[in-house]
Amino acid sequence: MLYVYVLQSLKNNSLYIGYTNNIKRRILEHNRQENLSTKAYAPWKLIFFEGYLEEKDAQRREKYLKTNQGSRLLKRMLKEYLFNNK
Repeated sequence: MLYVYVLQSLKNNSLYIGYTNNIKRRILEHNRQENLSTKAYAPWKLIFFEGYLEEKDAQRREKYLKTNQGSRLLKRMLKEYLFNNK
């Protein structure tokens, strides 16, 4: 199983989108500051994830969510959470 996940920085509320086959390990890596692109914004919390059986499907979804259109969709999907946790 592969997971597309969205993390929110507890430092500045920014969002990070990624995919992995081990979501617990990946979140720990982000919070241990082992990822250069997220290191400065740690700590992180998981706010959303989706599961996929095929890696290509997970890659395609991650890539889409990182586009402007995908970002708008994600913000609509998480509207209540994002509004209530500003």
